[in-house]
Amino acid sequence: MGVTTSDDAGVFGLDEDRALVQTVDFFAPVVDEPHDWGRITAANALSDIYAMGGRPLTALQLVGWPRSKLPLEALGEVIAGGADVMADAGVTITGGHSIDNEVPIYGFAVTGTVSPARVVTNGTARPGELIVLTKPLGTGVAAAALKARLASPGLRDAAVEAMVALNGPASTVMVEAGVTCATDVTGYGLVGHLREMMTVSRVSARLEMDAVPVLAGIADLIETGVYPGGSQRNLESVRTSLWTSRGSTEQKILADAQTSGGLLMAVAPHRLEWLLEKLRPVAPAATVIGEFTAAVGAPVIEVV
Repeated sequence: MGVTTSDDAGVFGLDEDRALVQTVDFFAPVVDEPHDWGRITAANALSDIYAMGGRPLTALQLVGWPRSKLPLEALGEVIAGGADVMADAGVTITGGHSIDNEVPIYGFAVTGTVSPARVVTNGTARPGELIVLTKPLGTGVAAAALKARLASPGLRDAAVEAMVALNGPASTVMVEAGVTCATDVTGYGLVGHLREMMTVSRVSARLEMDAVPVLAGIADLIETGVYPGGSQRNLESVRTSLWTSRGSTEQKILADAQTSGGLLMAVAPHRLEWLLEKLRPVAPAATVIGEFTAAVGAPVIEVV
């Protein structure tokens, strides 16, 4: 598996029992607090490994820092935040690289392992399988509101809590339940990543909007005009695949670009009860938001 697929990470087989799984991710600050930005970045970088059923082992840091504009003490807080989350995940930071840059950027290249027989991909969804999401949507809007000084302290705390939460425990449950198709919800938003799964799997999907978990206050912010440009581009890119009578606000929630979002799984009905029972202690927002359906022509997302 590699760059020719839409999977979350690259997989390189070592032998019959072991494969390497590798990914890289970095971005500019999404919150003002350096320590929290480091935590969020680390959790986000690990997510691609978890989405493929892997176990992360080592990480390399990637840093771009405007030395003439921002103090190195702030960078130290960013790095400390990243290190805290990597330690929580049992990952060893083995080094990294830094450059002087006009804007601060931070991230990780992560290497892990996965059993070749238990690799989870985004291309094996089947009609009749249920769609499970493990984290609430809205972090893109929340980050935009924070930059505009429009986010309440409660929303700020809820968004950070969601973004720093590791997908590792949910990944473990996913693999134990025998799930073979999943991805994580990040920059393309829920509908963008769902469309990737549908396209590769050659299925369509039906979403229950009222079942989709969303951070409190997100709809109100969207209605006042808070909506990131990247999320708007996501919405425009999926319009031809989106069939719905739902309003603009709800469509924007579904397309909101996420940072360190949840796992999106295709789950066979007979495995669902066990999966949710095990998921909810480690991913309280986990819920069924729809099902995959047979595609007639090009895959479509029906939202009801």
